[in-house]
Amino acid sequence: MHHRTVEELMSRDVVRARPDTPFKELVRLLEENDVTAVPVVDELDRPVGVVSEADLLRKSADQTDPMGRTPIPRLEAWERAKAEGSRAEEVMSAPAVCARPEWTVVEAARLMETHNVKRLPVVDEADRLLGIVSRGDLLRIFLRRDEAIREEITGDLLRRTLGLDPRDVTAEVRDGRVTLSGTVASRRLVPVVEQLCRGVDGVVSVSANLTYRTDDTRDAPTGS
Repeated sequence: MHHRTVEELMSRDVVRARPDTPFKELVRLLEENDVTAVPVVDELDRPVGVVSEADLLRKSADQTDPMGRTPIPRLEAWERAKAEGSRAEEVMSAPAVCARPEWTVVEAARLMETHNVKRLPVVDEADRLLGIVSRGDLLRIFLRRDEAIREEITGDLLRRTLGLDPRDVTAEVRDGRVTLSGTVASRRLVPVVEQLCRGVDGVVSVSANLTYRTDDTRDAPTGS
């Protein structure tokens, strides 16, 4: 079973900012390149932070509402400093949370979830910027063709990994939903097959209509 890597999904043409990039230039970079965030890199092209639309919007949110309809939000000291910033290094979110190109989709998604970020700069062994991967990039695995998913399950997983006869277990895939049918040797093998199928890139759900020849979940008989 082969998980798609960050390198396969990331964008390589990355718009960059420098720590001293002015606020208005940051807004212009986002607008002209139709992106929602840019990594901020040092002189060695190593990410030191990320500037997103949310970071820049703090400046607008901190301004007085002339109509008095909404109150000025109460900001922490660090939030106030970012709202008053005029350069990338003053408004960026830091440190940059980065990924490696060899990571799987699962590893990248878990890091995004843990740090509550929408994108990850991708760096090499020297921490130099190689690309950027977003939530949308990771979601592209669900655009895999049903036939490609079925072939991976029946070939790589069922036959090569588990050693099952393709005549015993079949897999139907429709819109990423997998239905398994057939018979396996033991009852304990049923959840194993289900779990492995769920780990295939592009699988949305798994329904296992599997029977078994031997019930190996019962307690072994004790001697007299």
